[in-house]
Amino acid sequence: MLENMWKPIIEIVILWFIIYEIMLFFEGTRAIQVLRGIVILLFAFFLFQRLNFTILDWLFTKLFAISVIGLLIVFQPEIRGGLARLGQRNIFSSSLKEEELDEVVQQITKAAENLCKEKIGALLVIEKNDPLTSYIESGVSVDARVSLELIQAIFTPNSLLHDGGMIIQRGRIISAGCLFPLSKNQDLSRIFGTRHRAALGLSEETDAIIIIVSEERKDMSLVYRAKLYKDLGREELISKTKEFIKLKDA
Repeated sequence: MLENMWKPIIEIVILWFIIYEIMLFFEGTRAIQVLRGIVILLFAFFLFQRLNFTILDWLFTKLFAISVIGLLIVFQPEIRGGLARLGQRNIFSSSLKEEELDEVVQQITKAAENLCKEKIGALLVIEKNDPLTSYIESGVSVDARVSLELIQAIFTPNSLLHDGGMIIQRGRIISAGCLFPLSKNQDLSRIFGTRHRAALGLSEETDAIIIIVSEERKDMSLVYRAKLYKDLGREELISKTKEFIKLKDA
Protein backbone atom coordinates (compact mmCIF):
# COMPACT_ATOMS: atom_id res chain seq x y z
CA MET A 1 0.00 0.00 0.00
CA LEU A 2 2.78 2.42 0.99
CA GLU A 3 4.71 1.56 -2.17
CA ASN A 4 1.66 2.35 -4.32
CA MET A 5 1.38 5.78 -2.66
CA TRP A 6 5.05 6.74 -3.16
CA LYS A 7 5.33 5.78 -6.81
CA PRO A 8 2.88 8.44 -8.14
CA ILE A 9 4.51 11.09 -5.91
CA ILE A 10 7.99 10.27 -7.22
CA GLU A 11 6.69 10.28 -10.80
CA ILE A 12 5.08 13.72 -10.31
CA VAL A 13 8.31 15.16 -8.80
CA ILE A 14 10.37 13.79 -11.71
CA LEU A 15 7.85 15.12 -14.23
CA TRP A 16 7.89 18.61 -12.65
CA PHE A 17 11.70 18.62 -12.70
CA ILE A 18 11.78 17.66 -16.38
CA ILE A 19 9.20 20.32 -17.29
CA TYR A 20 11.14 22.96 -15.31
CA GLU A 21 14.40 22.09 -17.09
CA ILE A 22 12.69 22.20 -20.48
CA MET A 23 11.26 25.64 -19.66
CA LEU A 24 14.76 26.87 -18.75
CA PHE A 25 16.09 25.35 -21.97
CA PHE A 26 13.71 27.42 -24.10
CA GLU A 27 13.61 30.57 -21.90
CA GLY A 28 14.31 33.71 -23.90
CA THR A 29 13.04 32.27 -27.21
CA ARG A 30 9.72 32.56 -29.03
CA ALA A 31 9.15 28.83 -28.38
CA ILE A 32 8.51 29.43 -24.68
CA GLN A 33 4.90 30.55 -25.26
CA VAL A 34 4.13 27.46 -27.31
CA LEU A 35 5.85 25.27 -24.72
CA ARG A 36 3.61 26.60 -21.96
CA GLY A 37 0.58 25.63 -24.05
CA ILE A 38 2.00 22.14 -24.55
CA VAL A 39 2.47 21.73 -20.78
CA ILE A 40 -1.23 22.51 -20.28
CA LEU A 41 -2.16 19.96 -22.97
CA LEU A 42 0.04 17.35 -21.27
CA PHE A 43 -1.82 17.79 -18.00
CA ALA A 44 -5.11 17.47 -19.87
CA PHE A 45 -3.80 14.29 -21.52
CA PHE A 46 -2.92 12.67 -18.17
CA LEU A 47 -6.26 13.75 -16.74
CA PHE A 48 -8.13 12.07 -19.61
CA GLN A 49 -6.16 8.88 -18.98
CA ARG A 50 -7.00 8.89 -15.27
CA LEU A 51 -10.69 9.47 -16.00
CA ASN A 52 -10.67 6.76 -18.69
CA PHE A 53 -11.93 9.07 -21.46
CA THR A 54 -11.08 6.56 -24.19
CA ILE A 55 -11.80 8.68 -27.26
CA LEU A 56 -9.99 11.80 -25.97
CA ASP A 57 -7.08 9.63 -24.77
CA TRP A 58 -6.73 8.07 -28.25
CA LEU A 59 -7.03 11.46 -29.97
CA PHE A 60 -4.35 13.10 -27.80
CA THR A 61 -2.00 10.12 -28.24
CA LYS A 62 -2.14 10.47 -32.03
CA LEU A 63 -1.92 14.26 -31.84
CA PHE A 64 1.28 14.24 -29.74
CA ALA A 65 2.98 11.76 -32.06
CA ILE A 66 2.48 14.16 -34.99
CA SER A 67 3.21 17.29 -32.93
CA VAL A 68 6.70 16.13 -31.85
CA ILE A 69 7.89 15.97 -35.47
CA GLY A 70 6.26 19.32 -36.30
CA LEU A 71 7.81 21.07 -33.29
CA LEU A 72 11.30 19.75 -34.12
CA ILE A 73 11.00 21.28 -37.59
CA VAL A 74 9.36 24.59 -36.65
CA PHE A 75 11.58 25.31 -33.63
CA GLN A 76 14.88 24.02 -34.94
CA PRO A 77 16.66 27.41 -34.37
CA GLU A 78 15.40 27.58 -30.77
CA ILE A 79 16.50 24.01 -30.05
CA ARG A 80 19.94 24.72 -31.52
CA GLY A 81 20.20 27.90 -29.42
CA GLY A 82 19.15 26.03 -26.28
CA LEU A 83 21.80 23.36 -26.84
CA ALA A 84 24.39 26.08 -27.36
CA ARG A 85 23.43 27.70 -24.05
CA LEU A 86 23.75 24.37 -22.26
CA GLY A 87 27.27 24.03 -23.61
CA GLN A 88 28.15 27.52 -22.39
CA ARG A 89 26.65 27.12 -18.91
CA ASN A 90 29.21 27.15 -16.11
CA ILE A 91 27.91 26.02 -12.71
CA PHE A 92 30.92 27.58 -10.98
CA SER A 93 30.37 31.04 -12.51
CA SER A 94 29.55 33.89 -10.15
CA SER A 95 28.49 37.48 -10.52
CA LEU A 96 31.06 40.19 -11.15
CA LYS A 97 33.06 41.42 -8.20
CA GLU A 98 32.31 44.91 -6.96
CA GLU A 99 35.42 46.45 -8.53
CA GLU A 100 34.74 44.67 -11.85
CA LEU A 101 31.15 45.90 -11.84
CA ASP A 102 32.33 49.46 -11.11
CA GLU A 103 34.77 49.32 -14.03
CA VAL A 104 32.17 47.97 -16.49
CA VAL A 105 29.58 50.59 -15.49
CA GLN A 106 32.20 53.37 -15.65
CA GLN A 107 33.24 52.34 -19.17
CA ILE A 108 29.63 52.17 -20.35
CA THR A 109 28.64 55.54 -18.90
CA LYS A 110 31.82 57.28 -20.11
CA ALA A 111 31.16 55.98 -23.61
CA ALA A 112 27.52 57.08 -23.42
CA GLU A 113 28.56 60.55 -22.26
CA ASN A 114 31.12 60.90 -25.08
CA LEU A 115 28.60 59.74 -27.69
CA CYS A 116 26.07 62.22 -26.31
CA LYS A 117 28.54 65.10 -26.62
CA GLU A 118 29.28 64.09 -30.21
CA LYS A 119 25.53 63.83 -31.00
CA ILE A 120 25.76 60.14 -31.84
CA GLY A 121 22.84 57.86 -31.00
CA ALA A 122 23.32 54.55 -29.20
CA LEU A 123 21.39 51.73 -27.53
CA LEU A 124 23.25 49.70 -24.88
CA VAL A 125 21.58 46.73 -23.22
CA ILE A 126 22.82 45.05 -20.03
CA GLU A 127 21.46 41.52 -19.57
CA LYS A 128 20.25 40.80 -16.05
CA ASN A 129 18.31 37.61 -15.20
CA ASP A 130 16.15 37.09 -18.29
CA PRO A 131 18.18 35.55 -21.14
CA LEU A 132 18.43 37.68 -24.30
CA THR A 133 19.45 34.78 -26.53
CA SER A 134 17.08 35.45 -29.42
CA TYR A 135 18.11 39.13 -29.50
CA ILE A 136 21.81 38.27 -29.32
CA GLU A 137 21.38 35.99 -32.33
CA SER A 138 19.75 38.82 -34.31
CA GLY A 139 23.02 40.80 -34.22
CA VAL A 140 26.69 40.24 -34.97
CA SER A 141 28.82 38.34 -32.45
CA VAL A 142 31.51 40.45 -30.76
CA ASP A 143 32.48 38.81 -27.44
CA ALA A 144 34.96 41.39 -26.22
CA ARG A 145 35.80 43.18 -22.99
CA VAL A 146 33.69 46.27 -22.30
CA SER A 147 35.66 49.41 -23.16
CA LEU A 148 34.60 52.93 -24.02
CA GLU A 149 36.82 52.87 -27.14
CA LEU A 150 35.08 49.78 -28.54
CA ILE A 151 31.60 51.09 -27.69
CA GLN A 152 32.34 54.39 -29.42
CA ALA A 153 33.83 52.61 -32.44
CA ILE A 154 30.77 50.38 -32.83
CA PHE A 155 28.35 53.31 -32.72
CA THR A 156 30.39 55.52 -35.03
CA PRO A 157 28.06 56.76 -37.83
CA ASN A 158 28.26 54.76 -41.08
CA SER A 159 29.85 51.77 -39.31
CA LEU A 160 28.28 48.40 -40.08
CA LEU A 161 27.05 47.95 -36.49
CA HIS A 162 25.87 51.52 -35.84
CA ASP A 163 22.20 50.66 -36.25
CA GLY A 164 20.59 48.37 -33.70
CA GLY A 165 21.61 47.76 -30.11
CA MET A 166 24.61 46.38 -28.23
CA ILE A 167 24.14 43.60 -25.66
CA ILE A 168 26.44 43.31 -22.65
CA GLN A 169 26.40 39.99 -20.82
CA ARG A 170 28.43 39.11 -17.70
CA GLY A 171 30.69 42.11 -18.19
CA ARG A 172 31.43 41.48 -21.89
CA ILE A 173 30.09 42.92 -25.13
CA ILE A 174 28.46 39.83 -26.62
CA SER A 175 26.70 41.17 -29.70
CA ALA A 176 26.05 44.39 -31.62
CA GLY A 177 23.61 45.51 -34.30
CA CYS A 178 20.84 43.63 -32.46
CA LEU A 179 17.15 44.10 -33.21
CA PHE A 180 14.57 44.66 -30.46
CA PRO A 181 10.74 44.75 -30.44
CA LEU A 182 9.16 48.21 -30.52
CA SER A 183 6.87 49.22 -27.67
CA LYS A 184 3.17 49.09 -28.43
CA ASN A 185 2.44 51.77 -25.83
CA GLN A 186 0.18 54.25 -27.64
CA ASP A 187 0.65 56.84 -24.87
CA LEU A 188 4.36 57.25 -25.56
CA SER A 189 5.16 60.80 -26.59
CA ARG A 190 5.91 61.39 -30.26
CA ILE A 191 9.12 63.19 -29.29
CA PHE A 192 10.67 59.78 -28.61
CA GLY A 193 12.13 57.98 -31.61
CA THR A 194 12.81 54.38 -32.57
CA ARG A 195 15.60 53.85 -30.00
CA HIS A 196 13.34 54.79 -27.09
CA ARG A 197 10.51 52.63 -28.46
CA ALA A 198 12.88 49.68 -28.93
CA ALA A 199 14.25 50.13 -25.40
CA LEU A 200 10.76 50.22 -23.90
CA GLY A 201 9.68 47.27 -26.06
CA LEU A 202 12.58 45.14 -24.80
CA SER A 203 12.00 46.21 -21.20
CA GLU A 204 8.34 45.17 -21.46
CA GLU A 205 9.47 41.60 -22.19
CA THR A 206 12.66 41.27 -20.11
CA ASP A 207 14.42 42.67 -17.03
CA ALA A 208 17.30 44.08 -19.11
CA ILE A 209 18.78 47.47 -18.20
CA ILE A 210 18.82 49.67 -21.31
CA ILE A 211 20.79 52.88 -21.78
CA ILE A 212 19.74 55.21 -24.61
CA VAL A 213 21.81 58.01 -26.11
CA SER A 214 19.63 60.28 -28.24
CA GLU A 215 21.29 62.12 -31.10
CA GLU A 216 18.21 64.32 -31.60
CA ARG A 217 17.60 65.21 -27.95
CA LYS A 218 21.32 65.10 -27.04
CA ASP A 219 20.66 63.39 -23.72
CA MET A 220 21.07 60.06 -21.91
CA SER A 221 18.17 57.97 -20.63
CA LEU A 222 17.74 54.62 -18.92
CA VAL A 223 14.87 52.14 -19.19
CA TYR A 224 14.14 49.38 -16.69
CA ARG A 225 10.95 47.35 -16.28
CA ALA A 226 9.11 49.53 -18.83
CA LYS A 227 9.93 52.72 -16.87
CA LEU A 228 11.85 55.51 -18.58
CA TYR A 229 14.33 57.65 -16.63
CA LYS A 230 15.20 60.51 -18.99
CA ASP A 231 17.67 63.39 -19.08
CA LEU A 232 20.19 61.73 -16.76
CA GLY A 233 23.60 63.12 -15.94
CA ARG A 234 26.63 60.85 -15.78
CA GLU A 235 26.53 60.30 -12.02
CA GLU A 236 22.77 59.67 -12.09
CA LEU A 237 23.27 57.16 -14.90
CA ILE A 238 25.99 55.32 -12.94
CA SER A 239 23.84 55.27 -9.80
CA LYS A 240 20.70 54.01 -11.56
CA THR A 241 22.58 51.36 -13.55
CA LYS A 242 24.26 49.94 -10.43
CA GLU A 243 21.03 50.09 -8.46
CA PHE A 244 19.10 48.05 -11.02
CA ILE A 245 21.94 45.55 -11.59
CA LYS A 246 22.01 44.77 -7.86
CA LEU A 247 18.23 44.93 -7.40
CA LYS A 248 16.72 41.51 -6.69
CA ASP A 249 13.33 41.38 -8.37
CA ALA A 250 10.48 39.76 -6.54
